[in-house]
Amino acid sequence: MMVRVPSVLSADEVARCREALARAEWVDGKVTAGEQSAGAKKNLQIAEGSPLARELGDLILGRLGRNELFTSAALPLKVYPPLFNRYDPGMNFGTHIDNSIRFAPSTPVRFRTDISATLFLTAPEDYDGGELVVEDTYGTHQAKLPAGDMVLYPATSRHFVRPVTRGSRVSSFFWIQSMVRDEGQRTLLFDIDISIQGLRRTVGESAEVVRLTGVYHNLIRRWAET
Repeated sequence: MMVRVPSVLSADEVARCREALARAEWVDGKVTAGEQSAGAKKNLQIAEGSPLARELGDLILGRLGRNELFTSAALPLKVYPPLFNRYDPGMNFGTHIDNSIRFAPSTPVRFRTDISATLFLTAPEDYDGGELVVEDTYGTHQAKLPAGDMVLYPATSRHFVRPVTRGSRVSSFFWIQSMVRDEGQRTLLFDIDISIQGLRRTVGESAEVVRLTGVYHNLIRRWAET
């Protein structure tokens, strides 16, 4: 399931991030790549755990904590500290699958990567190429979103970033360990939650809406890990 989460950051917040990142020191993106993906990865990153990465990452995490669509789609248990990358002309990330387990920087905390996230920080008209392409059993899906928008997609999927041919593509990326490990269960819960919200807008808190809400929460009780 791919989910677009619009306006995670406002235009002013995107500008703040871009201004700070423009002054930052960038390193080879292979520093956070696994053995398989290192050979396919050609981009730049802000050093993981740097003061700037923590500052901007805290901004993003704060916005996600108040984002109802993100919470509904991801049902987050843990969110990996956001990282930041840049693709200049000629850079790309070949087909790969994200590592299943990540260790938070300088801590023993482990994250199971159920969901991958890309938060776009560059307007799509400012660069050519650079589309995120996700492959699943239903085909291929691509994302090149407005600055401030985010896409969520299964970390189990094969995906790649097409070469940038003009401009630079700057984004934040990270992973989520969901309370609900199974992707099919998360998709079902997301569909139920969206339906409940739509029914509330049209018919209010009817007995049927209350009953459906109970089903939703009882399924979470059955499936969630805390």
